[in-house]
Amino acid sequence: MELRTLGRQGLTVSAQGLGCMGMSAFYGSTDTAESLATIDRALDLGVTLLDTAESYGPFINERLLGKALVGRRDQAVVATKTGIEFTDDGTLVGQNGRPDYIRRSLDRSLRHLNTDHVDLYYLHRVDPQVPVEESIGAMGELVDVGKVRHIGLSEAAPQTIRRAHSVHPLTAVQTEYSLFERGVENDGVLATLNELGIGLVAYSPLGRGFLTGAITSQEDFAADDYRRTDPRFQGENFGRNLAVVDEVRRIAADRNVTPSQLALAWVLHQGAVAIPGTKRRRYLEENIAAATITMTEQDLAAIDAAAPHGIVSGDRYAPELMRTLQG
Repeated sequence: MELRTLGRQGLTVSAQGLGCMGMSAFYGSTDTAESLATIDRALDLGVTLLDTAESYGPFINERLLGKALVGRRDQAVVATKTGIEFTDDGTLVGQNGRPDYIRRSLDRSLRHLNTDHVDLYYLHRVDPQVPVEESIGAMGELVDVGKVRHIGLSEAAPQTIRRAHSVHPLTAVQTEYSLFERGVENDGVLATLNELGIGLVAYSPLGRGFLTGAITSQEDFAADDYRRTDPRFQGENFGRNLAVVDEVRRIAADRNVTPSQLALAWVLHQGAVAIPGTKRRRYLEENIAAATITMTEQDLAAIDAAAPHGIVSGDRYAPELMRTLQG
């Protein structure tokens, strides 16, 4: 697996990481044994960046990762997130970027992860009630005392990234980026990261599974699957987006690769670190093979024609969640 450096603080990670969220939440049924085996297999294949958050479960995903890493902690770059408050019994309180909560939630995450430090600690969403400088200041203090090695933001506007970076160097900004979601190319985020030397970590690089080509109907989702409420999987949006996937599938067939592999190879070609989520070893191995694909100018032109910026129909999230983006 190719290694890439995020930011200018020296954090080296696998070009393709593993998003662990779906192993515990939001995407239907889970299988703890298969999830543990998937994380183990990822490490065997050279994947180092493992992404979780205290909100995934809540807490269940961090505990799962902590269990998976017993005896292998030194092989992993563990990324988790703070800023969405839960009580210790898992009750959601809401966004909270206050320094006292950031400190308390990190200590709880360390217990759940069964580790003495987090390699990459993100502010999951910017709290509109707390200046980002205060949140980042607290996270920087955690770096100073050795509980955190590197810090970042998840979903933030260019001006917020600049303000945060002026307080403590950011190693990475995590945002949705895929053939379906290319907003960072035009909203100033990508340009800001390039200027400041901050790494881009792309979550949902497979368009929440749409770009696998395996989804053909809403009936493909379990009753408790988050995507049943995702605007891009609703009504006319679903049909329009499925037509885009058909074009991606056609290009992939011409290359003798799967749609997932083509979509991931494209994200990696842009210089991002991708963290596709999966809870099964067979999909993990398919995804990892994308790292060996070289994109040609012909491939890139065909993809740009099939999936240009703005082609996707529907917002990324329901309205109440859209308001938490670009903080």
